[in-house]
Amino acid sequence: MTDPAKVRRHAERVRELVASVVRTQIKDPRLGMITITDARITADLREATVFYTVLGDAAAQAGTAAALESAKGLLRSTVGKALGLRHSPSLTFVHDDVTEHAKHIDDLLASARNADAEVQRLAAGAHYAGDSQPYKLDDDHEDDLGADGADDEVVVGQDRR
Repeated sequence: MTDPAKVRRHAERVRELVASVVRTQIKDPRLGMITITDARITADLREATVFYTVLGDAAAQAGTAAALESAKGLLRSTVGKALGLRHSPSLTFVHDDVTEHAKHIDDLLASARNADAEVQRLAAGAHYAGDSQPYKLDDDHEDDLGADGADDEVVVGQDRR
């Protein structure tokens, strides 16, 4: 079993290496404005998944995906040499749609703010349905107390033994 800290270090190194190679060595015109966001590697260090985002429309995203697939051999050999492992990890590229998730979360937060504002608007003119004092006060309880403040109740029917 491989040490999890070692796996994390290798994953971070894979992310840095792929980002560097994409920026400096790949001259494919299909490659758009790409950002390598994350990399994960399996515990046996055989397979690496690289997450990326692309600025642009669907055509730019498709072109970038095709460019990464065509440059996969160069990227894998560079990563394998730099990591110094016996087996170079195979690379899988996954489009990370962070911007869509962020937009969805922003929309949810905006609708929650609108719902809260509506509740506040309705609550501003509201008043209680009952009396100002909703609990009944027991006025005759004070009459049961004696002069010394002790309860003067008489208990009837106790057992004599």
